[in-house]
Amino acid sequence: MALAANARMYSATASARADWKTLLAWVLARAELDWEVIDYDAPAPLSALWAREDLGLAMMCGLPFSERTPQPTLVAAPVPSPARYAGRPVYFTDIVVRADAPYQRLEDTFGGVVGYTLADSMSGGVALAHHLAPHREAHGKRLFRKSVGSLIHARGVIDALAAGAIDVGPLDSYYHDLLRQGEPAFAQQVRTLASTEARPIPPLVATAALTPDELARLRRALQASTKAPELLAVTERLLLAGFAMPDPADYDVLARIAQSNLPIFEDL
Repeated sequence: MALAANARMYSATASARADWKTLLAWVLARAELDWEVIDYDAPAPLSALWAREDLGLAMMCGLPFSERTPQPTLVAAPVPSPARYAGRPVYFTDIVVRADAPYQRLEDTFGGVVGYTLADSMSGGVALAHHLAPHREAHGKRLFRKSVGSLIHARGVIDALAAGAIDVGPLDSYYHDLLRQGEPAFAQQVRTLASTEARPIPPLVATAALTPDELARLRRALQASTKAPELLAVTERLLLAGFAMPDPADYDVLARIAQSNLPIFEDL
């Protein structure tokens, strides 16, 4: 059967969405795989996409990848081109506030309203709770007077900050960089106060069974894509330096963080 390919996770702008579709279609053609690059746009839940059994090449948050049974096949992981990634398949959670807010340090936001995308999102929820846990322990009481969830994605966090509905919130750093690249006026509504430590970036995975030959062809095509002259403008706009083939075990740390005794947002 024809499998599906999708890059919803990092389709931060209309341009990025189109560029990812172009890149994935090129990769599938290069790998001689007659699969379909599908649309799956917000607000459709990503969890429903990741539950499908017919994904041949789809971006998946590292946390559900690490927790899903059976675990999907890790095909590759993007390597963002900005300097802070240092040529590694990693990302951060940027902790941001409205651009004109008076806060200078993360601690200045305590007592305000914290927002998050989804409680089970690594970059939009779990990573922020993990980063705040030592502050919560040292503070000895709640850090924020209120939390606001279900902001869905990074754009929702920025919208909530711009509207004054929250004082501080998390952004996946690669998504944040793509927003700054493609929609600078929108991204400039916020500024970064702090960032979490680097974690393994959401990978491209297959939930369907792939033959060793299919997997090898996919990986070769992905690695070739960032060197193809016809895709140079696409990969530059996507801030994409290449694709790495990390060990799936690298993502186990994400499950351990999620399963640790983190404070829930209502207690932050």
